[in-house]
Amino acid sequence: MRIALLEDEHEQAQNIQTILSDNGHHCDSFPSGQAFLSAVLHRSYDLLILDWQIPDMTGIDVLEGVRAQLNWPIPVVFLTQRDSETDIVRALDAGADDYLSKPARPAELIARIHALARRSNPDNDKEVLHYGPFEINTQQRSITLHGDPLTLTDKDFDLTLFLFQNQGRLLTREMLLERVWGLARDINTRTVDTHMSRLRRRLGLNPENGFRIKTIYQRGYRLEAMKAADDILDTTPRAANE
Repeated sequence: MRIALLEDEHEQAQNIQTILSDNGHHCDSFPSGQAFLSAVLHRSYDLLILDWQIPDMTGIDVLEGVRAQLNWPIPVVFLTQRDSETDIVRALDAGADDYLSKPARPAELIARIHALARRSNPDNDKEVLHYGPFEINTQQRSITLHGDPLTLTDKDFDLTLFLFQNQGRLLTREMLLERVWGLARDINTRTVDTHMSRLRRRLGLNPENGFRIKTIYQRGYRLEAMKAADDILDTTPRAANE
């Protein structure tokens, strides 16, 4: 998983990053709320870990900013020294999914993160997934549209499945290269743009079929459910290759 950590104490941040890295997760750490919010809104993360007391704002302020500006329910965990019942209730009411007290206990932190990941992606264990007129069979690795089979390469299938499982979420080109192609982030991202252009045609992603791949200028892509009128109102700048 790709995890963003809000922690202003360097030693604490290093400790948490080590715990996560030792368990196969990638973690970017940020010492301020502004830096954290900027990263979360422009990059792709699977889960967020927040401290409460940071120099420029509170963890609650950051959480409220995340919930107001992200259009998908990313899992959020508070990891803080504040452990009163009032604080816990306040964080959960503001949109946190879990709450842990410092110091982090490695096994518990990893177990909570994995539990949240399972709850936030309940479709991952299903064999057949339905998204409007699309049916995806994860075992047979096949996709139908209105009951008609689509002809896709293996990589097109992997990309399509990842898009639908992350519907409504900004996916950067770098994240797609990592998750779908298994490539390092510094590889040329033209590969992603080429596949996205082809998928638009092969999947019939249009108002009649209820979905579109939207290009987020200089950032990446987002699969969106839509209505016929949405395209008329869409004024988002388009990349030259779209």
